[in-house]
Amino acid sequence: MFPYVVSERAANNGPTRYPENEGAPLSKSRESMPPAWLRTVAPETESKNSRYSYSPRSNQSPSRSPSKLRKPTNYRKDEKSKPLKEIALIAKNRDERRARQADEKAVKDAILSAEQGNPYWEFLNMINEYRHNIEFQPLRESDIVVDNQITVCVRKRPLNDKEYGKKEVDVITVPTKDILIVHEPKHKVDLTKYLDNQHFRFDYVFDETCNNELVYNFTAKPLVKTIFEGGMATCFAYGQTGSGKTHTMGGEFKGKHQNFNNGIYAYVAHDVFRYLQHSKYKDQNFCVSASFFEIYGKLVFDLLAKKERLKVLEDGKQVVQVVGLTEKVVERVEDVLELIQRGSHERTSGQTSANSNSSRSHAVFQIIIRKFGRNVKNVVGKFSLIDLAGNERGADTFKSNRQTRIEGGDINKSLLALKECIRALGKKGTHCPFRGSKLTQVLRDSFIGEKSRTCMIALISPGVASCEHSLNTLRYADRVKELVANDVDELIDGSNAFNEDVDVSSAEWDVLENKDASLEMIEGFHSQAIKWREVTKTGVYDKLEFSRHWRNMCTELADFMKGSVAKANKFNLLLEKK
Repeated sequence: MFPYVVSERAANNGPTRYPENEGAPLSKSRESMPPAWLRTVAPETESKNSRYSYSPRSNQSPSRSPSKLRKPTNYRKDEKSKPLKEIALIAKNRDERRARQADEKAVKDAILSAEQGNPYWEFLNMINEYRHNIEFQPLRESDIVVDNQITVCVRKRPLNDKEYGKKEVDVITVPTKDILIVHEPKHKVDLTKYLDNQHFRFDYVFDETCNNELVYNFTAKPLVKTIFEGGMATCFAYGQTGSGKTHTMGGEFKGKHQNFNNGIYAYVAHDVFRYLQHSKYKDQNFCVSASFFEIYGKLVFDLLAKKERLKVLEDGKQVVQVVGLTEKVVERVEDVLELIQRGSHERTSGQTSANSNSSRSHAVFQIIIRKFGRNVKNVVGKFSLIDLAGNERGADTFKSNRQTRIEGGDINKSLLALKECIRALGKKGTHCPFRGSKLTQVLRDSFIGEKSRTCMIALISPGVASCEHSLNTLRYADRVKELVANDVDELIDGSNAFNEDVDVSSAEWDVLENKDASLEMIEGFHSQAIKWREVTKTGVYDKLEFSRHWRNMCTELADFMKGSVAKANKFNLLLEKK
């Protein structure tokens, strides 16, 4: 405390007040006091330079001359203004962000209400927008069937009632007869949703509108002729549990009952007996027999003999024999259907994470063509139709019991060996690892024969919950026969003029193959036309039946020739571009 202030207080018996702070609180007056360094100067210096100086000879207040006094600067007020502005700006941005989020949530709630609570509505909108830019050209009955040694195709089933109940969306798009697109839902780091559109190409792709008969016409039907010419034919149905393998091979389900008349088993049987009636094979003394067995793990059971256990051995000629296998002679299609029905009821099934009644074994149905000769029935050809067990990921078996995990391991091991054997069949001269599993060991003659032909039908589920399973199935099938989907960009742009291989040699091969097929088509049309000409010459014939047959014949020939013209035109354009 300054001495002169103490003396002043003693004289006036009260605190000293500054004139400019009269009537103001003490705290305010202290705020306006000069800094300490200014108040501690010498009295004579202070009296000259400070506006708060007092004369020791006078009790008057300090001078308040405007020319000598300066209003003190309020430093704290200026320092607080900038942070306050920043806080106000932050609060404003927060309020705007919350209002915007509230509006977005209201829009989402409205869309969810309109979509009846569909949790995948954002992905559905993105998929629909993607499909809107594609020109669809699906597989048709009039398309040409290409004769390949190995045919790999994919079939997409429609959404089932269970998937509809869960509001699942269809993530599989089939734009053309050989291109398939999987829209895999994904999230970015900031949880933004987007689609990873993955493209695959196969020999044929069947969408959800294709029935079993159409699938059969492009897959197993071309192989029937092989077994009458001394070859071995094999048709596999591969895919996730519940994707439709048994439906495709055995027949359509009506509730819990299966109609075995419209499965690939039955269609093959129909064509086999139709070939037997052909003039070329009618006098060959052919005999048709059938067998039905399953491969469960490393064990083989006879489905036509109450699941009797069988042994798989090699004879002196290194030919694999299933010892004790029941082989029934069949004389008509009904006999084959009876065997299929009997064996299907004996097949091993179990519960998995994907299906409550999953097939846990590989079912092998074989039709054998034999020829009589000196009391010996020589095998001419064999058609093996295989309904493979449903493949499961290892991650999906953690909650399963030990038996189910062992089954899954054996299934995946046999499927891996099967893939390598089919790849070796396509690369002639490559070692065929048929001893990798019991399945490939039993089918050894189907892989090493010179006239062997194979068809694989990969079946996938379209629901978003099965997306990862479907991708695994497609990658497996793609490894069997790798075809590059190099025309997808043109497809998305809407230009589908060249949606097949742009390679000239491939186009030339297509034209040459089509030429041979055209000759067969014309020969068949010519023979049928001559037949109807002889019938109509009599004047007594069923006009309605004639009109229907003639219309169908002309339509089939016209559609076939349209495809031939398209292939020839494509080949011509490619040559002109070179």
